Amino acid sequence: MYALVTGASSGIGREIARQLAQRKYDLIIVARRVDELNDLKLELANAFGVNVVVKPFDLSNRDNCVKLHWECLEYDPKIIVNNAGFGRVGAFADHDLAGDLGMIDTNVTAVHILTKLFVQSMGEGRILNVASMAGFLPTPLLASYAATKAYVHHLGTAIDYELRKAKKPIRVLTLCPGPVHTEFGTVAGAEAALPGMSAKRCATIAVRGLFRNRRVILPGFTMHLTRFFLRFLPLSAILSTAYSIQKKK
Repeated sequence: MYALVTGASSGIGREIARQLAQRKYDLIIVARRVDELNDLKLELANAFGVNVVVKPFDLSNRDNCVKLHWECLEYDPKIIVNNAGFGRVGAFADHDLAGDLGMIDTNVTAVHILTKLFVQSMGEGRILNVASMAGFLPTPLLASYAATKAYVHHLGTAIDYELRKAKKPIRVLTLCPGPVHTEFGTVAGAEAALPGMSAKRCATIAVRGLFRNRRVILPGFTMHLTRFFLRFLPLSAILSTAYSIQKKK
């Protein structure tokens, strides 16, 4: 039985691939960096005896998303993990438009395409889309990234409800991590402002929530507490706090 993991060359995606391999899932791993994928393939094949298929795709390209889906049909994956994505910290006006659109293509368009195509082609299974706690609130100095993750969160939650009402054996679940020790900060051009959990721990919680069919998976008690209190804070307080946290980055 196969699972597809995008953004598998590092961070949460790589750790989720390891967790699924430990559960004896064969894997289709996707990222732009083929050397890292091949290293992971060798590691997982040797450690767990699973078959690993490497697919080096840049998912900011729409045609690549469609091609990836087509190439995966022969494997009939039962788990899809849409993890590929990145962010950029800083004032909205200071970022170039091309960079913003590239982020939207990766974080939103690729997730939308792959979710759409696999919901239509899967007989049964689970899709896990990786959003972020930033998707729960407007975030100054992380405005575009937070908006992309809000899209992922709301899209997945709505689709999952539709599928359950239609009694289809497919779930669309959403992972909303807070700070995690990954390459995110390097790509985003920022340093961590808050303590984060390890990518391994985040992946452990994510995979456990995946198999328990948790519609929204929040890694860690702090993230559950944060989401609870966000419901009661006025928008002015949320914006001020979010700005202060991002400014420290």
